[in-house]
Amino acid sequence: MIRVVLPPHLRTLAQVSGEVRVEVGGEVTQRLVLDAVEERYPMLRGTMRDRRTGQRRPLVRFFACEEDLSNESPDAPLPDRVVKGEEPFLIVGAMAGG
Repeated sequence: MIRVVLPPHLRTLAQVSGEVRVEVGGEVTQRLVLDAVEERYPMLRGTMRDRRTGQRRPLVRFFACEEDLSNESPDAPLPDRVVKGEEPFLIVGAMAGG
């Protein structure tokens, strides 16, 4: 099981508290984790990625093992510690403004 930490506004939308856990078959990638989260919580479709293009929303960032994975390929494998459930995959709402 992959542990996923959602930002507070997405936890509220999905009606969950704390982290969520999703099953991902095969190689674990950002794309497959997000697919699994959106499958389990369909109300989150379009909130983390554009529905049409599948690209990450500008103010959404992805982290794992203290690394910013936001600009990595969505098909790159996630770190082993995430795959083993030792570390969560973090979805973070970035701040903007001045």
